[in-house]
Amino acid sequence: MNKNFVLRGFGRYAPERILTNADLEKIVDTSDEWITTRTGIKQRHIVAEDQAASDLAYEAAKHALSQAGMDASELTHIVCGTFTPDSVIPSCSCRIQEKLGITGQMCVDIQAACSGFLYALQTARGYLMLEPDSKILVVTAEVVSRRVNWEDRTTCVLFGDASGATIMTANDKDEDLPELVDVMLGADGSLGDLLAVDGGGSAHSYKKGDVIGDEYFVRMQGRDIFKHAVRNMVGVSQKLLAKHGIDKKEIDVLIPHQANWRIIDAVGRKFDIAEEKVFCNIDRYGNTSAASVPLALSEAVESGFIKKGDLVLMPAFGGGFTWGAGLIRF
Repeated sequence: MNKNFVLRGFGRYAPERILTNADLEKIVDTSDEWITTRTGIKQRHIVAEDQAASDLAYEAAKHALSQAGMDASELTHIVCGTFTPDSVIPSCSCRIQEKLGITGQMCVDIQAACSGFLYALQTARGYLMLEPDSKILVVTAEVVSRRVNWEDRTTCVLFGDASGATIMTANDKDEDLPELVDVMLGADGSLGDLLAVDGGGSAHSYKKGDVIGDEYFVRMQGRDIFKHAVRNMVGVSQKLLAKHGIDKKEIDVLIPHQANWRIIDAVGRKFDIAEEKVFCNIDRYGNTSAASVPLALSEAVESGFIKKGDLVLMPAFGGGFTWGAGLIRF
């Protein structure tokens, strides 16, 4: 059974509107200095009134398909990672399919918050194991700005909207393309309350005429999240490297989930990875949840930050509490 899977193209998209720290100073009691020193974020992208998650995903998907030299009609599956879909039904993946102008493909959404890209990659690997001829669009898209309480300065400064994508297939022809070496995932539901969005779920539903309260928006316990995020991102990465007999010194590029510069820096230090080998774009996008890793991956490839032969480690964590790590050999 073929276990050698490649990534044929990468894509990304962020909305045109930019919200800077200076803009936020006019909205909540905060400052550019406070945000920058604590998070590393200088700006974030925010959707237009008429944009939804599938619109962002569509643009990233087109980008990835173009890089792969493929037409959307060649796709067999669409796997979308998001916790901010356009609607409960239809799924975001079905909306993306419609926008791509195709029908018949299997479509499924994955909800693992900020770990969504890694969960989606692993899901795509499973489909390829069963159906080796598959050509799978793995796309993540988040419109977190519509689940942020813009009166809560501890959370509204952190998040932005974006999408990232890749095309995964088997490597039957021994093509010289980036290879997905492996993915390892984990979760701990007992930590779910550290980062949650309750409102609108079946346990926190609304009746007609109800007023939406704070429960509708992202709430988080930052200090506890920091501790668990670093521990689990490092732990799963160590297990993944050990599984393949890879020493941490062999890691050429680290692309962690872009949640907070302090977390990114702490993970890099745990692996003794020099700062110049850590790709970070959090200053320009903020935390884009499931879109974070593929957005950074796409930028790192196009900018030349990632070079031929590089081994790239991608650890992430998210609400759930979920975490994971992926390895790609370029």
